[in-house]
Amino acid sequence: MLMIGCHQVKKFYGAEEVLSEVSFDVYEGEKVGLLGGNGAGKSTLFRLLSGVEVPDEGTISLRRGTKIGVLDQIPDYGDRSVEEVLLGVFAQTMELQIRLRKLETEMSAAEGEVLERLLKEYGEVQEAFERAGGYEISAKVDTVAAGLGIPPEQRRRPFAELSGGEKTKVSLAALLLDEADLLLLDEPTNHLDMDAAAWLESFIRDSPATIVVVSHDRYFLTQTIEKVIDLEDGEAAVYPFGYAKYREEKENRLLRQFEEYKEQQKVIKQMKETIKRLIEWGKQGDNPKFFRKAASMQKALDRMEKVKRPMLERAAIGLDLEAGGRTGEDVLTLEDVQKAYNGRLLLRGADALLRYGERAVLVGGNGAGKTTLMRMVLGLDTPDAGALRLGSRVKIGYLAQEEPPPTERINVLDYYKEHAAMEEGEARGRLAKFLFYGKDVFKPVAGLSGGEWSRLRLAVLMRQKPNLLLLDEPTNHLDIASREALEEALEEYDGTLLAISHDRFFINRIAQYVWALEGGELGVTLGGYDDYLNERKKVDYRSAAETSASTAERASRHRHLSNEAESGQGAKREDDTASADVVGHSAEGKRTAGRDSAKLERKIADLEERSAKLSERLADPAHALDAQRLSAWLEEKGQLDSQIHMLTEEWLLMAESLL
Repeated sequence: MLMIGCHQVKKFYGAEEVLSEVSFDVYEGEKVGLLGGNGAGKSTLFRLLSGVEVPDEGTISLRRGTKIGVLDQIPDYGDRSVEEVLLGVFAQTMELQIRLRKLETEMSAAEGEVLERLLKEYGEVQEAFERAGGYEISAKVDTVAAGLGIPPEQRRRPFAELSGGEKTKVSLAALLLDEADLLLLDEPTNHLDMDAAAWLESFIRDSPATIVVVSHDRYFLTQTIEKVIDLEDGEAAVYPFGYAKYREEKENRLLRQFEEYKEQQKVIKQMKETIKRLIEWGKQGDNPKFFRKAASMQKALDRMEKVKRPMLERAAIGLDLEAGGRTGEDVLTLEDVQKAYNGRLLLRGADALLRYGERAVLVGGNGAGKTTLMRMVLGLDTPDAGALRLGSRVKIGYLAQEEPPPTERINVLDYYKEHAAMEEGEARGRLAKFLFYGKDVFKPVAGLSGGEWSRLRLAVLMRQKPNLLLLDEPTNHLDIASREALEEALEEYDGTLLAISHDRFFINRIAQYVWALEGGELGVTLGGYDDYLNERKKVDYRSAAETSASTAERASRHRHLSNEAESGQGAKREDDTASADVVGHSAEGKRTAGRDSAKLERKIADLEERSAKLSERLADPAHALDAQRLSAWLEEKGQLDSQIHMLTEEWLLMAESLL
């Protein structure tokens, strides 16, 4: 069923045409990526789809009764707590719960017909509460909050006191809980760590909702979308593929279009030359037949649908990172480093080595201590114990994550001249490589967008020629083309790199090592993000396997004890035949215990079989990227193993009583 119909849509801002006859259809349940470079019209189309603005021409139609959820800006929730914001999604259902509590109070003091009336109403309200999923509300909120990394202590805080990133996560959680038919998500992975982003990917894949996403997160796009609407120069092209196939097909389309354009230009050139000759012949021979033929051909040329010249390469930042001299072989060494902050241990006995020319990416959850480690490398903080050493001749270049632009009135050109120590003519040429053209260089730095400010800082950093690059979330605010240009430059960079990043595509392409900071432990994995993820899964599988092996060993020991107990019971009955009354009473008790023991054995065996099946699922590579299912299975397996342990202890006590 059609969810969105967009036909011949045009949108103007003043005299500028932002969208030009955009047409596409989105069907129910589709997961769609709305992609395009800066200025392509994505934000404008997003506002049109959400109903904030209306087209100047054309139509946008939605399925009748569609419930829309939009993530594009942080709502104002007043003085409500995070918990109230999340539960506010279920306001009508919560009113039913309040009514149930009130009825319970009234019923406790009522009698006779009044009580019967209250009981009837209570049953009706309870049924409505159950139909609305009231009994699952708490579990839903806990699942979404945990998946997006909203800790229990944060849920008690006022929403207004949260940081921008925390507010975005809570707003996203409320949006997902609201279960809209159509979700419009603008950069949903901003401020999410990798585990939360993986959870969101799984949620989107499993959601029955129709979802349209604007994102620069290429890994996220690869994992979620199945269709692309590509905006370029205000026009839309639809690709019925996932992100990886879209990139390949777009390149092929551009090449085909360029060939068609060249062929058509040859035909147009020939037609123009023919028209010119016909007019000359008409003049020379004063023959109107040639003029009529030339006019006819000109009309045909005017009616011809012209193939637009495709832009094979869009302007991208021109990064050329150079290392200013070589360092020693060992660039950064961590030996048994320990660091606590505000009473919380961030690093415990951390050991790592980064050699000349190597590229490592530091990953970990929000608050794990990544920025603290970076500060220690910069010399802005010191370890509580252990040693952190820089090698000889190290010159550091640092790009901070959220460094604010200067507040004083200074434009882009003057800022760059000051920090790059360069004359104006050369400075303007260099800035053009970072997409600051013409009057753009006179923009006030304080008014730059996040992407523009990142490009300017990269321009300054490139000029410094460091041989050790420290980058904190370098791809934040950059569009896909700029991210790819940065990655290409880093691949060619001769120096050493240590970066903090949640951009999994960036990590896969750049990292030779992944430094994972989790629970105070610093682990080092050879390779990129996928290698790190596989290694982490192997650890989980080994842990699960060890638990299963331990359980199997206990079960085997229990069966052995059971056999011994049964043998002992038979021998005891034979030896005690002389004391019939006592033995009869004892034997009956043991037969009862034996039957209970057999029931326990069957129950333990059933639980062990279910646990083993879960272990097989966890080890299946087909589920390797399904973080939500893996998490649920691990939790279920932990519960099963806990039950097995408790029942086993009970069985042991019972078996001992039979001896």
